[in-house]
Amino acid sequence: MMAATVGRSSRGASLAARPGVRSHSARAAPRKHSSIAARATRDGRRGPDLDHAAAAATGHAQLRAVVIARASSEPIDVTPAPVSSPMQERLVTAGFIALWYAVNVAFNLTNKSLFKHFPYPWTVSTVHVLVGTIYCALAYVLGAKSASFGRPITKKEFGMIFAPASMHALGHIAANLSFAAVAISLTHTVKTLEPVFSASLQWLLMGQATPLPVLLSLVPIIGGVGMAVCGDLTFNLMGFSGAMISNLTFGLRAVLSKKTMGALKDLSSTSLYAYTTLISLLVCAPLALIVEGPTLVSGAQAAIESIGARNFYLYLVAVGMFYHLYNQFAFNTLARVNPVSHGVCNVVKRIIIIGTSVLFFGNILTRQTIVGTAIALAGTALYTELQNKNKAKSK
Repeated sequence: MMAATVGRSSRGASLAARPGVRSHSARAAPRKHSSIAARATRDGRRGPDLDHAAAAATGHAQLRAVVIARASSEPIDVTPAPVSSPMQERLVTAGFIALWYAVNVAFNLTNKSLFKHFPYPWTVSTVHVLVGTIYCALAYVLGAKSASFGRPITKKEFGMIFAPASMHALGHIAANLSFAAVAISLTHTVKTLEPVFSASLQWLLMGQATPLPVLLSLVPIIGGVGMAVCGDLTFNLMGFSGAMISNLTFGLRAVLSKKTMGALKDLSSTSLYAYTTLISLLVCAPLALIVEGPTLVSGAQAAIESIGARNFYLYLVAVGMFYHLYNQFAFNTLARVNPVSHGVCNVVKRIIIIGTSVLFFGNILTRQTIVGTAIALAGTALYTELQNKNKAKSK
């Protein structure tokens, strides 16, 4: 009899262990609990054990009902995530380029128009970076950290950014000195000489020699700028000197950036530009007060009498926003295209700015200036192409 009992127990255990098979005792358990609860309710005799069995049976039934209800009311979304097509990517990139060009043209025209009524380039340069700093601070406070400073930086990182950012600030002031003194077209033509300064400074400060084919591509840039300057009707020494100093300081910025920015790998280009704008404000503001402070109030009053207070302050805010946004769109474009394409876009940008400024202000360009500008821009495009081919070979 004991053997039979053991045999039945073993057979029940094996059946219970098989998946999808329930033993007789397992099938009978719920009915047993239900019958116990029913008899207890009918007889009015409910002890602690019977209460526990009834509660367990009721709990299982409720849990199963909740699971079934949720499964039927909350279907699983198996729709695949949308994937951007190559055409969509090209359209987005084209949109960034269009915005970059449009805002850059708006900045140049607004900036030059402001200088006609308020010829204070040191102060206007400060306003540019002041508006940009306020924009970045508001974006950071409102939660758009990736569109502004990104993260706090250490004192060491601040020191690393300070040197190239200072060159950026001085170059910006020098460019505005040129914009205020001569036509926009002449300033942008002279600024095509920036690669000449960059190549020279890399060799002098870092010992990096530029290959001969790349150096030869600088010859048409130099010759074209010389032709354009000699034939420009608005030429003066202040405008030419400002553009040349801007080339020098921006070249120093590029060299210093290569030497110090390698350790800032977790700081995005957007955040880096935000901190550059902040440091530029710290550099520009004291210089503007020293150079133009004594006559600043009278100059502002004269501008207000000329165009009205509302238009004057609107000019200042608008030109600051245009300056910051066109630089930001330039960074966004650079992140989406290769350096060769970005260099070509830069050349096209200068052509568009020169053309729109001539049409907007009615400047007269001599044939010599037109030919010289075209040669300088073609040389810039050739330099960009050869420089990037040389970088690709060295990798």
